[in-house]
Amino acid sequence: MDKIDAKILNILQKDCTVPVKEVAQLVGLSYTPTYERIKYLEETGVIKKRTVILDPKKVGIKLFAYCNIILKEQSKEKLEKFEQDAVKIPEIQEIISLSGVYDYVLKVATTDIEAYNDFVVNKLSNIPNIGQYHSNIVMNIIKDETSYHLSED
Repeated sequence: MDKIDAKILNILQKDCTVPVKEVAQLVGLSYTPTYERIKYLEETGVIKKRTVILDPKKVGIKLFAYCNIILKEQSKEKLEKFEQDAVKIPEIQEIISLSGVYDYVLKVATTDIEAYNDFVVNKLSNIPNIGQYHSNIVMNIIKDETSYHLSED
């Protein structure tokens, strides 16, 4: 990956709908090499997918929580089973495996505290092997970035 690739990625991270022609102008290349670079970045998995980022409040998501999970057993099979079960739950946006006190942290998005309680009682508690969970309700989101800063130097 070179400086031009970094420029392309910085542009597309801000707005993935920017036409290739405009990206080409911004990075100082013609259409075809810019298109080929973007295609290569997609084929090699540097660009995993292009998506739309919603305003959670405008779609009814008003509560985020981080739920720290401690499993009863940490064998490979038990970890994989937890992960397989957890990825199926739509309220869970992220599942992160950790070192330290907790085995996982889950980012959960719901409409309100009642919906979060329903999630815990009817979905999370049905996953086998959870020993403990500790919820942290998000009070305010100060910074919410989805892009990585790539140096263009």
